[in-house]
Amino acid sequence: MHIIQEEIGLPAFTVTPVKKGDDRHAVFAITPLPPGYGMTLGNAMRRTLLSSLPGAAVTSIRVAGVQHEYTTVKGVHESVLDIALNLKGLKLRKHSKEPEVIRLDAKGPGTVTAKDLEVSSDIEVLNPDLVIATLEKGAALEVQITVEKGVGYVPASERNKKQNEPGLIYIDAIYSPVLKVRFDVEAARVGQRTDLEKLIMDVETSGSLTAEEAVQFASQLLQSYFGYFASDKRVVEPEFMADFSRASAQQVPEEAGHAPVKESYTPIEILNFSPRTLNALINAGVGSIEQLTKCTEATLSNFRGFGAKALDEVKKTLGDRGLKLADESMDS
Repeated sequence: MHIIQEEIGLPAFTVTPVKKGDDRHAVFAITPLPPGYGMTLGNAMRRTLLSSLPGAAVTSIRVAGVQHEYTTVKGVHESVLDIALNLKGLKLRKHSKEPEVIRLDAKGPGTVTAKDLEVSSDIEVLNPDLVIATLEKGAALEVQITVEKGVGYVPASERNKKQNEPGLIYIDAIYSPVLKVRFDVEAARVGQRTDLEKLIMDVETSGSLTAEEAVQFASQLLQSYFGYFASDKRVVEPEFMADFSRASAQQVPEEAGHAPVKESYTPIEILNFSPRTLNALINAGVGSIEQLTKCTEATLSNFRGFGAKALDEVKKTLGDRGLKLADESMDS
């Protein structure tokens, strides 16, 4: 990680559903980040989410008695082209990679929706209320629909050039399960530093993947590519890479005759204490990690608003970083 993370601490990552119980739409936040990293990470994640996640889509249809899309079916209000465009909006989850043909056999009068499709156990229809066609009394509509699993976007013209087959109507295939990705970069602050960033991503999917699964998949995909740049032959200058073990190193005591060394000051905010614990420490004049590690348990317990739970939180947080409170003997 960037060496600045030693000063500001590891970023915190949060996931917040937009609607309770709906895992298709969530807001992701990561902070604090070094200057410029919000745009760097946000743009890479957005492009990957929109272009590279696998999904299922309708790729072609065959309508009984029809040779091309520029025609109509007797008793059906929509043209064949309208029916194809409606099926283009079908949202599906497909478990296997092999193409599969599903059927639609409908008779009028009535409105035909996606829930009328005959599908196998390998395919799930995620928007069953999608209107496909409207039939008059006595009308019949028979459609064979090819569903495939893929990545990205494949136009119908590309398939038509390769697989020109009479009676088969190709449809633009939009495989991506991600419907929307928007990211914002906000200012963030840790202690005295006010030039840090917070990345916020709003991700919505069709439901074939949850929003959290989509973000995990995209991050793993980027990691696999970045791994090619991390060759063992390349040498990284260690002093410019974050090493959190250095934060737990004990300071060298002053020797007689040497000039006093200015004590380092690491803001206590990077420990991500609960608001109650953080306020109690700051109100007592403890604003840095260095000051905190000089306090004993007895000292902290005397702070106003600082109880047993806060003490346990401080001990655990310091322990995770290889630090601890001062011994009681040092306070005597």
